[in-house]
Amino acid sequence: MLALKEADGLTAEDYNRLYRWALILSILTVVYNLVEGLVSTYFGLRDETLTLFGFGSDSFIETISAIGVSQMVIRLRRNPQSDRTQFEVTALKITGWCFYALVLILSLSAAYNLFMGLNPASTRAGIIIALISILSMWVLIRVKLDVGRKLDSAPIIADARCNQVCLYMSVILLLASLLWEGFRIPYVDVAGTLGLVYFSFNEGKEAFEKARGLSTCGCEDDCH
Repeated sequence: MLALKEADGLTAEDYNRLYRWALILSILTVVYNLVEGLVSTYFGLRDETLTLFGFGSDSFIETISAIGVSQMVIRLRRNPQSDRTQFEVTALKITGWCFYALVLILSLSAAYNLFMGLNPASTRAGIIIALISILSMWVLIRVKLDVGRKLDSAPIIADARCNQVCLYMSVILLLASLLWEGFRIPYVDVAGTLGLVYFSFNEGKEAFEKARGLSTCGCEDDCH
């Protein structure tokens, strides 16, 4: 392994340093998602903003996935050619079921809000949280891609590309929040929630496919 890495211009010291960075990034993702989830669900409930509440709930689910990714990075550091552990597969399955549960809860809540004619009290918190999330996810994705490419690691690159879904959800939250706060467009919060439902369903499906080894989250190479 060392000879191969040195042939690629990567010394043992570089190899260890990059994998340390990959682990730090995965742990940072866990912590960030936990904080984002707590803040978003709090303000979502306080301001009766279903899109923000759903966004926060998604962050909690992403935390489970990020814990699995941390385990993956530790495994790859020891042996880049190793297969998934049972812990990683279980984390993916739990993530998948949680996303499907979120789809059901958000769909029923959106239908209830639509039927009752409910709209948010305010979406200013959603705007601020969305802007912070967009910036944070963009930086995180770029750094993860840089580390993954330097290590020539398909799993780390795939993880970075999967984080793009979080970025898309942040954009949905921002648009729904801006449209309500600026123009008071009726049911735009419900529309934003349905956008989250769409991405949550796809993420749940992808989690199960990854658990079966059928998906690499847009990465062409096998992600083990």
